[in-house]
Amino acid sequence: MFRQTRSEVETALEAALEALDLPSEDLGIEEPPEDVAAVLASSTAFRLAGEVGAPPPAVAADIAAAIDPSDLTYVDSVEQRGPYVNFLPSDAYFSETLAAAQAEDYGQLPDRDTSVVVEHTSANPTGPVHVGRARNPIIGDALARVLDYAGYDVDRHYYVNDAGRQMAVFTWAYETFDEDDLPEPERDSPEYEMVRYYRKGNSFLEEADADRVEDAESEIQAILQGLEAGDEDAYERVGEVVDTVLGGMSETLGRLPAEFDEFVKETRFMRNDATEDLVDRLKALDQAVYEEDAWQLDLPGFEKNLVFLRSDGTSLYTTRDLAHHEWKFDTYDRAVTVLGEDHKLQADQLDTTLDLLGHDTDQLSQVFYSWVNLPEGGMSTREGTGIDLDDLLDEAIDRAREEVESRIDTRSRDDDLDETDVERIAHQVGIGAVRYDIVSKQPTKGITFEWDRALDFEAQSAPYVQYVHARCCGIRSEAEHAVEEGKEREPESTAADLDAAPLATDAERDLLREIARFPAVIEQAADEHRPHVVATYTRTLAEQFNTFYRECPVLDADPDTKRARLALVDAARHAIANALDAIGIAAPRSM
Repeated sequence: MFRQTRSEVETALEAALEALDLPSEDLGIEEPPEDVAAVLASSTAFRLAGEVGAPPPAVAADIAAAIDPSDLTYVDSVEQRGPYVNFLPSDAYFSETLAAAQAEDYGQLPDRDTSVVVEHTSANPTGPVHVGRARNPIIGDALARVLDYAGYDVDRHYYVNDAGRQMAVFTWAYETFDEDDLPEPERDSPEYEMVRYYRKGNSFLEEADADRVEDAESEIQAILQGLEAGDEDAYERVGEVVDTVLGGMSETLGRLPAEFDEFVKETRFMRNDATEDLVDRLKALDQAVYEEDAWQLDLPGFEKNLVFLRSDGTSLYTTRDLAHHEWKFDTYDRAVTVLGEDHKLQADQLDTTLDLLGHDTDQLSQVFYSWVNLPEGGMSTREGTGIDLDDLLDEAIDRAREEVESRIDTRSRDDDLDETDVERIAHQVGIGAVRYDIVSKQPTKGITFEWDRALDFEAQSAPYVQYVHARCCGIRSEAEHAVEEGKEREPESTAADLDAAPLATDAERDLLREIARFPAVIEQAADEHRPHVVATYTRTLAEQFNTFYRECPVLDADPDTKRARLALVDAARHAIANALDAIGIAAPRSM
């Protein structure tokens, strides 16, 4: 109802300002402070005070007086409070929120008939996913989920760098060295087995004598030239390495979970001649120059030129990515790319070049993120290998399991959990803790992942929110058990018959107001490409539910109040479950 009420308030404000002969370009609609019972407020009196020649409170009073709340469905009254015009919710606002939130798909917005491709992760397929890059698949997947909830038709893509020097080195090394030349793999997984060849190849190129390195470089260059020339044998050789590594990386990313609709390979745009065609068009641009044995673009506003073709006729990553983006523009209405902050220059150059090529770059949005760090000594790691995402997730599950088992020992009400339950909860909580701690921060801010904070059941963390969902499920389960035992009669009415009138306390109304906001939170997060907005919402919603739980008995209330409060518990359960799902976190039914 929040979105509907906002629309109603916008219309009422525009009409009031027109009646007062005041401009309505900026309505100043915002959410009021927590201590104000209004659902929306307008600060437009600040803007208009100078024009009217009166203090903001006086202007706000005139605006409030010009609005007749009897014409509004979801607003009960309009009041001036200082410089603000406040809109207080009606009974219909609460009742329709309660009814709407009974739906299990609550928060999912209508189909927008707009296709969006979200490209994320796209790490070079040279080995296991590293912790430092973990923010990309988590933010990317969460953003794709939010856009899906907001009604977009979303495809998730991983852009595979299978045409660069790294993959040529990897392919050469895989074909050159024997298993006996390599150390034992760190895990029994394809990417861990394959990365040994890549590391061996790089160490050889750094340490071998000049003649042997020259021979190796000649073979590596032949692979690159073969890819550029469309040699099917070169594609197959590189493809075997790339596909094997991607298979293992996909399993790791699937643990987050982060899944993809398509792995789009660079070589696709070499094989279909899109890159060659693009190079011809780039050469024809006024900004094209041939300097230092390479074709470059002298882009306005950039100190460094964009090299798009080497002297040996081979293209570069950005050249192929330009062809990739032209394909995106032809295939989708919108494109979103999630990138590390170290790619900002390249992304800006790409955006400028697409504009020079005549494309509408408003179709393209880029979300940048900073790195994930771990405090020194924060977790164990295998000597010399750094910290892989698999290591982080394993330790998260282990620590969550310890926490769950310790709570079983100290809280008898959890004694009915068996080993299967403990393992399920450990996975849901452990991986949820990692994901939530990362997605809940603004992407451009650096993160130091801290175990105690992430796994704190009492603080603003994933387990804190997950536990509220489990509590909602527990209340509903107890109510259903009473019906099965014949102690209670099952309600005969439907969601459409629900009346929020019995929910009259501040705790109940505050919880309903928070539930009502959920669809608007999804809309905001999708429009702004900021999934952390949803994570912030889950904490606020969980806090409001806990206040309600402390102050409002559910199962022991009188029949009418109990029925309404059970409906409120269900509404909160659906909002919490879907908000967590929108950022890719499990909502356990028991903890």
